[in-house]
Amino acid sequence: MTTIEIIFIAIGLAMDAFAVALGIGSSRYGKGPGPVFRISFHFGLFQFFMPVIGWYIGYTIEPLIQAFDHWIAFALLAYVGGKMIRTGSRTRQDVQVSSGDPTTGMTLVLLSVATSIDALAVGLSLAIIRINIWYPSIIIGVITGILSLVGLRLGHVLGEKFGKRMEIVGGIILCIIGIRIVIAHMV
Repeated sequence: MTTIEIIFIAIGLAMDAFAVALGIGSSRYGKGPGPVFRISFHFGLFQFFMPVIGWYIGYTIEPLIQAFDHWIAFALLAYVGGKMIRTGSRTRQDVQVSSGDPTTGMTLVLLSVATSIDALAVGLSLAIIRINIWYPSIIIGVITGILSLVGLRLGHVLGEKFGKRMEIVGGIILCIIGIRIVIAHMV
């Protein structure tokens, strides 16, 4: 897997965090250096660790699924990408907004887990296709932290206008990478 592909995976995974950060940035909670740091740091940190956890799980079961592993990787990426596309396609009325400050405490932890759970599946996929996890995880974490920061800043200016569309783009990217894995295995 090339660095460019890893960057595209990272951007695709970061779209959930970007969309959430965009929404938080457009609220009263996402202003000031403290909330901006907490959101971007936590989203990046969780996006770093989740692929590692998924990779470890996948690495331990890989010998059992070696014959059809590329289809599993494709299915996981397609599932995650499809979920992101569906979520991004929802109207504003379909999405429930949580109350309270999303930049502190358990709400921040839950948001960090929710925006990075897809990275767990990607880590599992990377283990199945035998990719060393540390380099991709660092890239995924750093790009997520940066895009979360950008989302918070853009949220101040753009509000929620483009947040859902970015999640759709991220989902499409993950689906395309899943298709590429299957094609590469077949060729």
